[in-house]
Amino acid sequence: MLFQVVVILAASRALAPIARRLGQPVVVAEIVAGILLGPSLLGWIAPPVSAWLFPPASLSGLRLLSQLGLVLFMFLVGLELDPKLLHGRGRTSIAVGTASLVVPLVLGIACAPWLHARYGAGSPFAPFALFLSAAASVSAFPVLARILSERHLLTTRVGAIAIACAAVDDIGAWCLVTLLLAAGRAPAWLDGLRVAGVAIVLVAVMLFVLRPVLVRVVRRVERTGAIGAGSVTAVLFPLLLVAAVSELLGVHALFGAFLFGAVLPKDGPLAEVLAEKLETITVGLLLPLFFAHSGLRTELALLDSRADWLVTAGIVVLATVSKLGGSALVARASGWSWRDAGAVGILLNTRGLMGLIVLNVGLDLGVISTTVFTMLVITALVTTLATTPLLRRVFPDRAAIEERFVDAPARTAAPSARAPEVVLACVSDPRSGPALAAAAHALVGERADGARVFGLHLAEPSDRASSELRRETRDEPPVLSAFLATARALAVDARPLAFVSSAPADDIVRIADAKRASTIVLGGHEPWLFEGRLDGVVAQVVRRARATVAVLVGTERGVPDGGFGRILVADAGAKEDRVAVEVARRLGARAGTRVTCLAVGADAAARALPDGWSRERASQSSPRDALLAITASRAFDLVVLGLAPHWRLRAERELSARVGAPVLVVHDARALAVSARTKAPCAKGRRR
Repeated sequence: MLFQVVVILAASRALAPIARRLGQPVVVAEIVAGILLGPSLLGWIAPPVSAWLFPPASLSGLRLLSQLGLVLFMFLVGLELDPKLLHGRGRTSIAVGTASLVVPLVLGIACAPWLHARYGAGSPFAPFALFLSAAASVSAFPVLARILSERHLLTTRVGAIAIACAAVDDIGAWCLVTLLLAAGRAPAWLDGLRVAGVAIVLVAVMLFVLRPVLVRVVRRVERTGAIGAGSVTAVLFPLLLVAAVSELLGVHALFGAFLFGAVLPKDGPLAEVLAEKLETITVGLLLPLFFAHSGLRTELALLDSRADWLVTAGIVVLATVSKLGGSALVARASGWSWRDAGAVGILLNTRGLMGLIVLNVGLDLGVISTTVFTMLVITALVTTLATTPLLRRVFPDRAAIEERFVDAPARTAAPSARAPEVVLACVSDPRSGPALAAAAHALVGERADGARVFGLHLAEPSDRASSELRRETRDEPPVLSAFLATARALAVDARPLAFVSSAPADDIVRIADAKRASTIVLGGHEPWLFEGRLDGVVAQVVRRARATVAVLVGTERGVPDGGFGRILVADAGAKEDRVAVEVARRLGARAGTRVTCLAVGADAAARALPDGWSRERASQSSPRDALLAITASRAFDLVVLGLAPHWRLRAERELSARVGAPVLVVHDARALAVSARTKAPCAKGRRR
């Protein structure tokens, strides 16, 4: 049993990087890993290994653990269904969500007689038709949340409506599954009505009896201020009790867990702490076991004819057309553009894990055959795989960034007015916030021309929709608190930006373009990011950005009162050093700032300097030795260097400590390109 768990987790983790590289959610890797470990691949190419690794006698334990994972997962899904998701968008959400539920349901029932005649395997027709329709109707709420987060659509109109529609879908689908359970477990109509009545009574008890009790319990727990293991246990006990009672009453345990999560109060920290504590064990350990269990029940070999594969392809097409087309048409009829309506339809066509849960329930009840189960597993996998590529076609990354982050141009600005200074400061560690705020303050100075600073924090993707909504709509993310406090103290107009990113370098460059940033400020650390490998996030931004990039190393040294007042810029005559001098010119524009230029070589010594600057001519021939010599004899608040090889940034470690101040390494691809073009005619003239 333990060895089975190790193999399942290893397979899932091995495929996860491939899924991420292809832009797919991790759940796709876990579904594929489960199929590969089952009879479809491992059982086909190595039957003895498969029989040894997954003997039939051991599968009951695997199934038990996977069911426990599903109970906890359905509780988390219910916990994420915050009524605030429908706030202000209820009418459109209900209309589009109902269409995406009803159209596949009707089409599934219409196709059911033909499929039942060929693949019904003696199961009753009515439950077969309804389960087939339910599998086509469901949307993967958690997978959808992660896709929206990574595509920067979660707080846009498209993302808000999609997540709200998925919530409507989930509620409707699980009400439908409850009726199907009644029909599947009690074929007689009277017995079926009895089970349906029990489900309605259970819902009423949860809403009007248990929820008020939970509200009081949650408030008492949160008043203590400590939400620890005892608080989590206090919630898990009634959760498992409700799930067990639901199973005993003939309603599936998953419905009880989902309902318990839905009625648990969402306000306050308890819900978020519960989600964080349970997600690790549920998503990281138990759900891969469920996917493996589903994979062991998926037998591609059963589709042994061309006709079977054509039927499977037809199911995929019909499921996509009904779900995507139905919701897109209703969204279009509500006044949306075709692009936005299509994006919502594509998102709601994601079935993923929720589809597999419904299918496993149907297979357990004997309502669908293993062949139909395999066909529908392929459908769930293909529709989930297709979501991200289709969404990129309809809603490209740049369009998503522009819709959310591009500022409208000021109407009062004169056509010839100089564009205001905009600095994008990227804060990954709250400890670097004060130094980055001081650097941004120095770059924009004390101007009255509308200069702005944006503090950007990129977070790791999460599978929890409600958590993402709270994080992305928060006015002041905690990571940016120190940055914003320092900016306010320095009288800088700083605004927070925080969102989820799976490609930080690309998103930093896109946000800089969208905000028309003249400078991107990033925090570096030592050993230098420029040393050895150049595939880090900061190095990628340096290579790709069109704006000036300034990497601040030594952010832990703190910020002097009033910011960087004593600045040293080193100039050895190279074109990269000219970029550093230009950045220092901007830094020195603030009143009270003293700039010293270290000139190494004749070209640097002959360069004209702004009024008020002082020049120090180096006696050393080595630029690095000259830099270390002047910083050893004099104190500076900031040292500015160009990204030039003679400063030996690749080989130097702990340079910030040796010069006694933070080091700002600057690079401007546009300025360097202009310099190269202006030099080219001169070079041609000399050759003549």
